[in-house]
Amino acid sequence: MYASTVHLSTLAPVSSADSACPAKGKCMLKPILAVAFLAATPVFAQNAEVSADTVVATVNGDAITLGQMIAMREGMSEEATANLPNTALWDLMLDQMIRQTAVGQEKANDLTLRDKAVLELDRRAYLAGAVLEKVAASDPTDAELKAVYEKAFGSQTAPKTEYHAAHILVKTEDEAKAIEDELAKGGDFGKIAQEKSTDTASGPNLGELGWFQPEQMVQPFADAVKTLKPGEVSQPVQTQFGWHVIKLIETRDVSAPKFDEVKEQLAVQVRRDRVEAAIQKAVEAAKIEKTPNINADLLSKTDLLGK
Repeated sequence: MYASTVHLSTLAPVSSADSACPAKGKCMLKPILAVAFLAATPVFAQNAEVSADTVVATVNGDAITLGQMIAMREGMSEEATANLPNTALWDLMLDQMIRQTAVGQEKANDLTLRDKAVLELDRRAYLAGAVLEKVAASDPTDAELKAVYEKAFGSQTAPKTEYHAAHILVKTEDEAKAIEDELAKGGDFGKIAQEKSTDTASGPNLGELGWFQPEQMVQPFADAVKTLKPGEVSQPVQTQFGWHVIKLIETRDVSAPKFDEVKEQLAVQVRRDRVEAAIQKAVEAAKIEKTPNINADLLSKTDLLGK
């Protein structure tokens, strides 16, 4: 799930010959390479000694392996490979990999500091993703599902109140009071949210936050919502995110769902919990040393990576 979708059009040449080619991609191969490779394919397919390290082509001495081809295929969408026989898909994939390798070699020996930093970030992300994907892969057991269910709903003996609200978030109290005055004079809450809210998730959506339970919000926000009646607007409320003007739209009472009704959602939560536990375990086991007194403003010094 961490693999990127591969697009076969990458690095494809632009020429009038492409549009006339009935099997687009085969025509991209140089004739000599195409003949040599296609002639070798049946023999290769029958070779019982193949492995992930089996070399299927070289580009200036750099090997392209069967394992790389398989990994590339795994990262492709079903849409990209629909109705393509394996022989045609193989040709297209190998052609793209040859092109990428040839072009990439021009950069490989001239990496900038930015190139090296990005490649290292990609390497770390892939390795971490591979570990966490394995952690989350197996199906949750009934015991895991029931433990999550009990944690979420076990103590709920009566229906809970959920709230549907909208808010306008600004940086200062003065801004919030000005919005409060504007609303008191008949201003449209949704339009003001679109124009002035710094919450980029809810602002464009008229400030709407959808349905939530109070414990899902920071306490000052939750406490303010619980004092409102549907249609009412709060006075400015301060949280660590800034100043909020809140409008309660409606409320509803919800009972705890039955176990079987939420098994799919519980399975998602089990996997999230496994991943979080794995991350926490790895961090706790690691020897971490942070360099003190580094100025955070250095993040904007992009010139340190060169041009």
